[in-house]
Amino acid sequence: MNNFVKLYDLLEHYQQHFAKDIMLAGRANNSWKTYSTDEFIKIVDQLSRGFLAKGLQKGDRVAIMSGNRPEWNMIDFACNQIGIAVVPLYPTLSNQDLIYIMHDAEVKLLFTSNEELAQKADMALKENNLSLDLYTFDEIAGRSSFHELTQLANAQSIDLKPYRDAVKSADLLTLIYTSGTTGKPKGVFLTHLNIISNVSACNHLVTSEFKKALSFLPLCHIFERMVVYLYLSKGVQIYYAENLDNIVQDINEVKPDLFTTVPRVLEKVYDKVVEKGKNLTGIKKTLFFWALNLGLKYQEPNVNSAWYNFQLGIARKLIFSKWKEALGGNIKLIISGGAALQERLARVFWAADIKVLEGYGLTETSPVIAVNSWKVEDVKFGTVGRVLNNLDVKIAPDGEILVKGPSITIGYYKNDEATKEAIDAEGYFHTGDIGELTSDGFLRITDRKKEMFKTAGGKYVAPQVLENKLMESTLIAQVMVIGENQRFPAALIVPAYEELEKYCQHKGIPYGSKEEAIQQEEVLAKYDQIISQANSNFGQWEKIKKFRLLANDWTINAGELTPKLSLKRKVIYQKNEHIIQGIYTE
Repeated sequence: MNNFVKLYDLLEHYQQHFAKDIMLAGRANNSWKTYSTDEFIKIVDQLSRGFLAKGLQKGDRVAIMSGNRPEWNMIDFACNQIGIAVVPLYPTLSNQDLIYIMHDAEVKLLFTSNEELAQKADMALKENNLSLDLYTFDEIAGRSSFHELTQLANAQSIDLKPYRDAVKSADLLTLIYTSGTTGKPKGVFLTHLNIISNVSACNHLVTSEFKKALSFLPLCHIFERMVVYLYLSKGVQIYYAENLDNIVQDINEVKPDLFTTVPRVLEKVYDKVVEKGKNLTGIKKTLFFWALNLGLKYQEPNVNSAWYNFQLGIARKLIFSKWKEALGGNIKLIISGGAALQERLARVFWAADIKVLEGYGLTETSPVIAVNSWKVEDVKFGTVGRVLNNLDVKIAPDGEILVKGPSITIGYYKNDEATKEAIDAEGYFHTGDIGELTSDGFLRITDRKKEMFKTAGGKYVAPQVLENKLMESTLIAQVMVIGENQRFPAALIVPAYEELEKYCQHKGIPYGSKEEAIQQEEVLAKYDQIISQANSNFGQWEKIKKFRLLANDWTINAGELTPKLSLKRKVIYQKNEHIIQGIYTE
């Protein structure tokens, strides 16, 4: 990879080496609105001039509250090439957090994608007596469109070179506010160097054979944003999915070579595939489950025997080829992050010749710390891969993962106390995750330090490990293990209701409503069986002794999940406190 110094160097590199008719595309009116390299760069430059014409200057902050679309990137590059920092805002933010972030970051301009988000911003600003210019990506009557900024630039001839030259690699590129489960959001300070160094260290993941990528994870999160920069550094065309509701249609239209995802999406894909297999009959059903069981036994590519590989060749031709077709036909690589990936999913997708690379990182690390590779010697199932070659990782005496290197944040914006707590005197960032390094250099995550709890008997329990095991059941959609200072661990479980309804029909169990279904003795007995099977892998003090089934999913909008679909444990605990009390008092 070239020695990029500042993020906008990517655009010049793209234009010199990969210029094409379709650089980016986004959903618009049930079709794809595409942008060529020349179009994209022209709009970026005009937006930069528009910002300058409005009086913005280096060091100012511009916020974006939008789903994924090309305009997101246009604003991003228009800002970063003249030294303005972008503040991403999740569309699902509460009014309280929205105002806090805009006030704390001293935002000068706000962009929203549509009228719904513009109204949300209006309401939050009005309630808090804040005033700032708001622009929308969509053309909306009575609203200022971001195209007005490009028109504003047309009235003035501004040479951008001096502004670009004034930007330094150590300058603030973006302030990303972490969605903590308690307290106020913290603004993570990330520079051009932070992000560029991470893009460079992940360079080996994307090769010239990858032509098209589909993007649906939120650009507000550093994971997808950094990966988009990685795509651009390699000349990969990027198509933005409007939302997850139409993801199947988008995949089949775009036919991507790769995309990024979170484990929950892969779990749903796998569960749907298995469900289709169950509906087969005769020899087709026999072949399907033969291939599936073979796939679940898949070892690292250079470990499988010749006999296994012979059988796998047949399974790929007869069964697994259809998995690839369902993902557009060209899929070669999926990068998974944001949460722990079930090991069996990685194995079976690799067996299907769809390489799923599990990685690990945090907003504060720009984000990737370690990642598995598509190379046969650089993947180990059950780990998050090798540590990137420009980072130094060590394991603290208590098992916490500490990391130092060029992609690590210098700290939290206007929050020295939190910075000192997170970054020690030697410059190591304390991740809050517990892990270990294998003898051959792979990193394994065992749990979140802050999520581990101690039972009343003094034994430590790592809830995430138990949860991942339980999530292997197609009848479980979500689960949270509890038990801090209690006699034993227990579990709150949200059933996968579509699957549960099918199970009830098959067994002749009355289903009725969700609330009625989870009261049925046969249903409770089934979940008790699932838990007993999962418990067999754990020590006596870790075993889940009791559980409760919940009728409603945990969601981002209800505040129970973070935008990357991680559990907000304290929120879930508080909302279900009476149920939890019942578990431990009966």
